[in-house]
Amino acid sequence: MSFIADRMSNIDASGIRKVFALAAKMTDPINLSIGQPDYDVDEAVKEVACREINAGFNTYTQTWGIPELREASSAYYERRFGVPLQNVMVTCGVSGGLLLSFMATINPGDEVLCADPYFVIYKHLINLLGGVCKPIDTYPDFKLKSSDIDAVVTEKTKLLIVNSPSNPTGVCLDEGELRAIADVARKHNLLVITDEIYEQLQYDSPPCTIVGMYDNVILLNGFSKMAGMPGWRVGFAAGPEEIIQQMNTLQQYTFVCAPSFAQKAAVKALETDITEKNGNYRVKRDIVYEGIKDHFNVVKPGGAFYVFPEAPGGDGDAFVEKAIANNVLIIPGSVFSDRKTHFRISFAAPDDTLRKGVEVLNRIAGEY
Repeated sequence: MSFIADRMSNIDASGIRKVFALAAKMTDPINLSIGQPDYDVDEAVKEVACREINAGFNTYTQTWGIPELREASSAYYERRFGVPLQNVMVTCGVSGGLLLSFMATINPGDEVLCADPYFVIYKHLINLLGGVCKPIDTYPDFKLKSSDIDAVVTEKTKLLIVNSPSNPTGVCLDEGELRAIADVARKHNLLVITDEIYEQLQYDSPPCTIVGMYDNVILLNGFSKMAGMPGWRVGFAAGPEEIIQQMNTLQQYTFVCAPSFAQKAAVKALETDITEKNGNYRVKRDIVYEGIKDHFNVVKPGGAFYVFPEAPGGDGDAFVEKAIANNVLIIPGSVFSDRKTHFRISFAAPDDTLRKGVEVLNRIAGEY
């Protein structure tokens, strides 16, 4: 008898495992793989955290989260988008919010739609819960289109995941595109889960949200990217009351609550101006995109900190192996997609590292 639950066979980590097995042999690599900011938490935010720790605010909080952060999250969306959030709860990052929202809504056999390429956690959590993940091919421009959603909806389709700006492509959906998606969701009575963890990192156009365009929307956002706090595990969710209530019930028996001191600090983080950081990331984006566009077929990312080029020869897995052999660490597109034609670059790295990486990647491309 195996002690391992049958559901674990629904999770495939082989793509990531292979990359890091290869990477283990590298010494001082040119690392273009990390999906976290290369800037630290602002000093003012650190000061709040330290003050709260020293004051003894180290206990559990309400499962919902502290009222100050729930109210500040709603006010943040009202300031930024003109849409105050309803029924806010604090989560242990967006990953925690995804698990809670999926557990509260997905029954075995329910179909969940998302763009392909997709953030790696979507497919595996859906499979773990017995749902059916139906990625919608968005190549070559990586735009999730309402017409493509409409074409694949069946009587079993329940959820649609929207991720803009996107991991791994960096592509952003504009207001018109989001309104069209909201319209098709309304037509089919779909629940929309919008993952907006990168919404503060947009470079060419104003940020926008599907919140307020349609009633049946669960918003997930957090502080890992906007505030450089990935290790602090704080996010927030908002949406229909009956669903958020069930997510809160699940949190009682899983995460219990987000870290208490970090919740206090997150209130301060929502007041932080990241205009300068955005400008720095625009420069980094341009270093990579302008640096590789003549050697690779690549879509210019409008947000997040990723570029998703097509591999020369059409085999992203093989290209990544070549890159790693040349001491450049990147991630194969097959980790994020049903295709294996592309690879992901993260430009959350020092400018000099980016330039070195671009030089090596172009040299390898020239060998094809």
